[in-house]
Amino acid sequence: MGLIAGTPNAAKAADLGLTPAGGAVIGSCAEVALSCENGRQYPVCPIAVSVAGEIVTARIQLAPQRSAYVRLVPMGVGYRYIGKGIWFDGLRENALLYLSKDSSVGCTVLGS
Repeated sequence: MGLIAGTPNAAKAADLGLTPAGGAVIGSCAEVALSCENGRQYPVCPIAVSVAGEIVTARIQLAPQRSAYVRLVPMGVGYRYIGKGIWFDGLRENALLYLSKDSSVGCTVLGS
């Protein structure tokens, strides 16, 4: 069994990183997803979660057999998760997903 994020004593840090809903289990892809304007949903599968409950590292499912590893990068305001050739920036439930250097799509974070 994995670590549990979002315990009752976890600090709320929506501006620092994504925070899964209470009871999110590490490795579970059902808790957080990016619902984007291109009509697709991209599940975010937590790998590591901070003591405050923010997702620190994760895999984002891009297609049924394709995912990308991303990690949280500290920002002054909002959050940024970066991986090889992909990243997303956001503030609370609003995010921009960059699938390449020249292509972004607006998204809403579900389940955080």
